[in-house]
Amino acid sequence: MPPIIKAVFSRRMLVSFVMGFASGLPLLLTISVLQAWMKDEGVDLSVIGLMALVGLPYTLKFLWAPLFDRFTPSFLGRRRGWLLVAQITLMVSIAGLGFTNPSNNPWLVAIAAFLVTFFSASQDILIDAYRREDLADQELGLGSSLYVNGYRVAMLLASGGGLILADVTSFKTVYLTMASCMSVGVITTLLTPEPEVPEAYPKSLKEAVIDPFREYLSRTGALWMLAFILFYKIGDTMASAMTIPFYLDIGFSKTEIGAVVKLFGFWATIIGSLAGGIFILRYGINRSLWVFGFLQAISTAGFTVLSYIGHNIPALAAVVAFENFSAGSGTSAFVAFMASLTNKKFTATQYALLSSIMGVPRVFASAPTGFMAEVMGWASFFIFCVLIAIPGMLLLLKFAPWRKNNENG
Repeated sequence: MPPIIKAVFSRRMLVSFVMGFASGLPLLLTISVLQAWMKDEGVDLSVIGLMALVGLPYTLKFLWAPLFDRFTPSFLGRRRGWLLVAQITLMVSIAGLGFTNPSNNPWLVAIAAFLVTFFSASQDILIDAYRREDLADQELGLGSSLYVNGYRVAMLLASGGGLILADVTSFKTVYLTMASCMSVGVITTLLTPEPEVPEAYPKSLKEAVIDPFREYLSRTGALWMLAFILFYKIGDTMASAMTIPFYLDIGFSKTEIGAVVKLFGFWATIIGSLAGGIFILRYGINRSLWVFGFLQAISTAGFTVLSYIGHNIPALAAVVAFENFSAGSGTSAFVAFMASLTNKKFTATQYALLSSIMGVPRVFASAPTGFMAEVMGWASFFIFCVLIAIPGMLLLLKFAPWRKNNENG
């Protein structure tokens, strides 16, 4: 069996994929699926909009991550013990959300949805920590790509599958079905071994809370590293925030967007993530960040070209395929890079912090993109998105030099 195929189907990689699935499944159950349910029940749009606030735990998860580094349950070990608790409570909260009534008591729905996001964010912390501790450094790229692919498959199941199922049955059944799908994560947690970590875990809560930040900030260029995490995918993120209005504005129908962008684009992302993982395994994280960073910038420029071409299905398919492929591969390299930065003594806390910072552009940098597109026009807006990626690429000179392969020597 070829080494690459053997690596992809190893126990560690399969666990990464399944854990990615378990991590991605709950996300859209509190966003698109819940919005559809509330709209069906006649809930006011202002209330539906406020439901976005239940996603705060995903941004603030670093606040309670130290607890998972400090304390060890009396069963299964530090990572698997907490992971089992998070997954079971998550299954219960997803099922509980299905028993609520949006039209009669939307605030009870909000509480139930908040519990889903809290336990989902907790599961994310533990899955990220487990993956970092379970995989060898040279396996982080491929493992991250399989994690991303599992995440994407679960999102498609939760949103596409959930909404299709809701057309033929009740939303209560949808949520109960999705809760049962989480059992694959529970089974994996029970069967996979606890990772061996040579570094000693924190021995006090103070050490678990203070030392991860102190250790990280003591590194040379620590703040510049945070700037790199903010800027590396900012152009891609800003462009993605406006793609649907852009497609509609230049004449594509919702059916065309659904067929080409969502379904065709989904497979391009899956292939890109897997190809990215294999590339990282062969050439290392540093070189991959360079290659995929340039691909992300070029793919964003493709939207500018499409703005001049206008309504053309083959052109849309080409731009979407290239953009999703580069985004998938770039995300794999970026996630692997962040994992490589963590100290295994504080894996849960440091990775939760870095991933929270990674999500900042999705909220704050994306917020003004509609105004910018209106003022600048589509072509200039997407050119701006290409240019704003330059600072992140320049910071690669310091943090990921091409000639220093941080996996293979």
